[in-house]
Amino acid sequence: MDELAAVGVRRGAPLAVAVVPRQGLALAWHGGSRQVPAQEPTEVVRALTALEPRWVWWSARQTAAPLLDAGVRPATCWDLAAVARLLDGTRRDDPATVWAAARQLPEPEPLRELDLLDLPREDGGPVHADGQLSREWAGGAWVRSLGTAECWAQLALDARSAQHRRLLALPDSRPAPRGLALPLATAHAESAAALLAVELEQEGLPVDRDAAAALLGSAVGPRPVDEAHAAALRAQRDETVRRHFPGTDADLRNPAQVRALLRGLGLELPDTRSWRLRPHADLPGVAALLDWRRKERIATTYGWGWLDAHVGPDGRLRGRWSAADAAAGRMTAGSGLHNLPADLRAAVRAEPDHVLVRADLGQIEPRVLAAVSGDPALAAAAAASDMYAPVAAHLRCERSTAKVAVLAAMYGQTTGAAGAALADMRRAYPRAMAYLAVAEQAGREGRPVRTYGGRLLAAHVRSQDWDLRARGRYVRNAMVQGAAAELFKAWTATVRAALVTAGGRIVLCLHDELLVHVPRDGEQQVRDVLDRSLQSTASWWAAGSRVRFVVEVGAGESWVAAR
Repeated sequence: MDELAAVGVRRGAPLAVAVVPRQGLALAWHGGSRQVPAQEPTEVVRALTALEPRWVWWSARQTAAPLLDAGVRPATCWDLAAVARLLDGTRRDDPATVWAAARQLPEPEPLRELDLLDLPREDGGPVHADGQLSREWAGGAWVRSLGTAECWAQLALDARSAQHRRLLALPDSRPAPRGLALPLATAHAESAAALLAVELEQEGLPVDRDAAAALLGSAVGPRPVDEAHAAALRAQRDETVRRHFPGTDADLRNPAQVRALLRGLGLELPDTRSWRLRPHADLPGVAALLDWRRKERIATTYGWGWLDAHVGPDGRLRGRWSAADAAAGRMTAGSGLHNLPADLRAAVRAEPDHVLVRADLGQIEPRVLAAVSGDPALAAAAAASDMYAPVAAHLRCERSTAKVAVLAAMYGQTTGAAGAALADMRRAYPRAMAYLAVAEQAGREGRPVRTYGGRLLAAHVRSQDWDLRARGRYVRNAMVQGAAAELFKAWTATVRAALVTAGGRIVLCLHDELLVHVPRDGEQQVRDVLDRSLQSTASWWAAGSRVRFVVEVGAGESWVAAR
């Protein structure tokens, strides 16, 4: 390790690692590489963390997971797959795809069973004459020895260098750039999010199983003992709606038959979406239908089977996390983590002597729009803790109307009250509206665009499925939503680093909300970390914009109590 420090592996310097179980690991840095034999490779990584390098790996899921299992928590990293998604909009994260994207080569075919064309080169190298990775190496052949692992680490470092050069060539969107180039800072945050995604999978969300069982019983009835019992419970739920429509045996799970029921109430609706039904909830039959849908969703998606499958004996709800979805780059999760019904959130409870600290970024997307568009009037409104109030004053309307106008602007809604409000928005905030209009036009034309932080939005990929207006609205919103996701992840990475001394762990990332599980005596320190980290992040992320970002922080023994 002293030798590594002497050749330049210092704090923040890239250090590629390739681990061969029970043999050791290989390292590569700018200027050299090394094989390190070790029966416990993770212990070598643990010792190397004192140097505080920026670990380089093909993907956190492949490399970081075993390290986290062993209790090693890398501070910073460069995740090649995460940066490829940012730079090139890749949907796959296998090494062959990541390598090809970094070298701007055609995307290779998905890995399949190897054939004669996939044999390694005669000289033993992993790269073919066309520049693509050998399929054998990409499929895992690099683990044969520490020698091949060393070559694999060098390739990772080469891919990182190619990505780094391309990031620096992207324009910096900030009005007054300072410090690290914004696309490069975004790559760091995306990499941190990829590492956090693996941590979240392993940490899990604390859930009180008994409380969850009680809530399920209240919402959907007792645990079915067999399929006949389950059918009887479904029939009971259905009856709570059917009694409002005497003489019918309509299938409530069939939209056409539900529309027919609603006609009997004098409602001729184009569809039966819940948002369309809510204005008519004063009718008992509609109110019953909405309540039935809530309970039916719990029963079918978050019922007893969900509880058994996803909440472990240790009382943790675990699911697979993604650092960036396929649209604007938000963190997402499976197993119900991102769509947990309000009825069940009370079961998310801290362990003994712990609390849950919740942080919610207030009005994040309108504030982001003010920052990324450089609109001085909207930035002035964002100086308020409730920015809709000054927007309302500027538009000379009610706050509720101002909120509709801002959201309509970002989502491209043009009908009804929203459409009328858009005209006022164009007069009051011309730069913000022009920013959105340019994005929408790019979407309509199928031109790829990049978010404020540099994420590629390849609208043409989806053009075959969407009409022009839908494609335009998608890009219009994704430019704001994507930038908000980038700010959120940069903030989250700063919080994660600061929690090392506070003793807390992030257990949920929900769009613009963080949930931290922390020992009770660390609550105030975590509260301070959440606010201080946001101000620190915003100072460079939105440098020169004068936009104020705010966070609402609460704490309690349950998720509901922390709201």
